[in-house]
Amino acid sequence: MSVINVMWAGGSPFASVHKVHNQILSRMEPAMPVKTWLLQGSAAACRVDVGAALEWNMTSARLKGRHVWRLLKPLMHSRFRRALLDSDARVVLLDGVGVARTLLPVLKDLPQIRVVVIFHGATRLNPAGRELLRDFPASRLTLAAVSQTLAMSLQDELGIQVTALRSAFDPAAFQSALLPREEARARLGLPGTEARVFGAVGRLVDSKGFASLLEAFGRAAANHPDWRLVIVGEGPRREALQARIAQPDLVDKVLLTGHLEDVATFYRAFDWVLIPSLDEGLGLILQEAVLAGVPVLASELAVFREQLGDTGWYAPLNDEEGWREAIERAAQAPANSVAAAQYQALAPDEAWSSFSQTARELISGRQ
Repeated sequence: MSVINVMWAGGSPFASVHKVHNQILSRMEPAMPVKTWLLQGSAAACRVDVGAALEWNMTSARLKGRHVWRLLKPLMHSRFRRALLDSDARVVLLDGVGVARTLLPVLKDLPQIRVVVIFHGATRLNPAGRELLRDFPASRLTLAAVSQTLAMSLQDELGIQVTALRSAFDPAAFQSALLPREEARARLGLPGTEARVFGAVGRLVDSKGFASLLEAFGRAAANHPDWRLVIVGEGPRREALQARIAQPDLVDKVLLTGHLEDVATFYRAFDWVLIPSLDEGLGLILQEAVLAGVPVLASELAVFREQLGDTGWYAPLNDEEGWREAIERAAQAPANSVAAAQYQALAPDEAWSSFSQTARELISGRQ
């Protein structure tokens, strides 16, 4: 008897999704074997260890039944069915609505298997997607979302119970890997401990809001030659961001590091972590920063307020002038006090305990 963990793809765009699934699977009974399926991409391209993986090497067109692949869907479903039967799976964990659209038609006719679908962010559910979820046997289907905000939104849309599984980290394990401030700065090539350093972490895509952040930081740092902004991440907007960083008002003030495998160890290099996202299902970066004892300034999003409440520092969504003002205020604030208040609000030990219990219940079916 085993668990199948079905992911859409590997690679850096999906690293945070793999991280959440790994956290969930780490909470289950150790004797229960897990096998990961990658519908696209390879295990080698994943930014986290996915263990034993079956690589299906399918294209998006085939998985979505586009063009000629629509005619071949029955063959694809047959292959999935045979693999599921051979695996002796009793629980299947699905990564979001895309994977659910692909596998639920097959799983519907396999009554021995329970299904858990994890939603990681805002999802556009078309009528067919809503019908697929509603028509699946309710006794065998559990829907979960990585935040209370997302769970409530999905539940309102679907009319189906959605469990809030707010992702969390093991505080002791996370903090034990953190580099001291001096070492973290030295490894990033930053000035000494007295310089003001703001950090931002995430994929270089439009939804992360980094283009707007650069404009805001350029204005805020105009009279502060010792201020620095470090953006850690990789993605399709890198070239455009790099061109903006080369302009006179930002040159030598912004470091674009690219992807760092061990980014979670570097947080103490920063005085503040800035999260200018336009939308988030949860925002693991917020949790990582708070666990590291670094205060967070984030976009005014419900999911961030869910985690930090009134201790959070918020700036208007995609508002360059609002962010400029917020950055300047943050630079004058007692960072240690803000960080301590945010840590207390996030309550990492309680959050990890709650996450662990809910994850075990999802896998075991004892909800």
